[in-house]
Amino acid sequence: MKYETEINFVKTLLGNFHLSFVTVKSPLTLPVSPLDFGLRQLLLPDFKYPEIFERLEEVCHPNTIYRVEDFSLCYYIFFRIPDEKNHFAIIGPYTLTVITSDILLKTFGRFSYSPETFLQLEKYYQEVPLLRDESTLFTILYTLGTALWKSEDNFSLQNISDTTISHYDLANAELNVQRPSEPFLSMKVLEKRYADENELIKAVASGQIHKADVFLNSFSSRQMEQRLTDSLRDKKNYTIVLNTLLRKAAEQAAVHPLYIDRISAKYAKKIELCVSPKAVDTLSRDMIHNYCLLVQNHSMKGYSLLIQKVLTQIDSDLTADLSLNSQARLLNVNSSYLSTLFKKETGSTLTEYVNGKRIKHAVSLLNTTSLQIQAIAQYCGIPDVNYFTKTFKKYIGTTPKEYRDSIREKAKNV
Repeated sequence: MKYETEINFVKTLLGNFHLSFVTVKSPLTLPVSPLDFGLRQLLLPDFKYPEIFERLEEVCHPNTIYRVEDFSLCYYIFFRIPDEKNHFAIIGPYTLTVITSDILLKTFGRFSYSPETFLQLEKYYQEVPLLRDESTLFTILYTLGTALWKSEDNFSLQNISDTTISHYDLANAELNVQRPSEPFLSMKVLEKRYADENELIKAVASGQIHKADVFLNSFSSRQMEQRLTDSLRDKKNYTIVLNTLLRKAAEQAAVHPLYIDRISAKYAKKIELCVSPKAVDTLSRDMIHNYCLLVQNHSMKGYSLLIQKVLTQIDSDLTADLSLNSQARLLNVNSSYLSTLFKKETGSTLTEYVNGKRIKHAVSLLNTTSLQIQAIAQYCGIPDVNYFTKTFKKYIGTTPKEYRDSIREKAKNV
């Protein structure tokens, strides 16, 4: 395909918004997965999906991007790929508003659909991406169109009506039809959601904030099933589930339960303090970011169990006796063996590692508190202020006092 690079880039970009982008060639030589998760076949058992693609040849003219709202209140974008014979691109489905049960009844209530079918419809719209604003999508389309047709003046965007079911009888579609024993739309929606949840867990377990954001955007674009009449409580409950998933992700990254419990308890309280659905959404993003940072800073994957115990002891109490001999006695191992193993797995001696952690904590206290230097030294586990100053200068390049003075000077100039 001539414009494969451009098409694949936009496909990936829209995929991050949970929007499907497929390319098809007519006549079809292979089965194509239904773009609507099988919705038309649920409502119209005799519906033939190849008909959609056959009609593309009739209605799709060159140099034109089409936008269509179909009978199910979903929108699609499609166009011919230039310089390719009968090659088409299709984006969608997506909705521009939350499809509630009331809207479903108004739209489909005049047809003879069973309660089971309405349940399937509700599940379907939970999976369809919700775009409250099409401006970002249209900006992407205009940019792609300019790349495909060389100028924004060489193509147009048109709205057209849906004719894919015009010759089917919706009113009598359900009469005497044997329904499948399994609700296949519900299954597909749940399978996709669980797959995305697993990908989110993998991203967080790797500490990849940018990748986790992609899957958070995917969840945000979905119309989650409202299980309670109180929408705020509903959002909070989903976020409590998210907190549990993130705990599991941190466990997979071999983060010690000590740290997982701290962050989990903190967010459990914050969730309950939220006063609006928007506040819950903001908290969800913050929660995912901080779990990723937790993994980045405290994952002990790749370390032996012995070294994991030493690292946990160091992080849990910097004021404790963290000398090599003390840790060896605590773990009932030979100090020389522990020293060799620690250097092998961390790349530094135990003393260097501990001092690095203590000075990092000192920097944080100097930036965020007005504690005296001597008090900071004690909080960092180095009660000898002279040794603390010497160690601080070795790692940072200045004394603690000089570092604090530089902070205050910068604050004056802001």
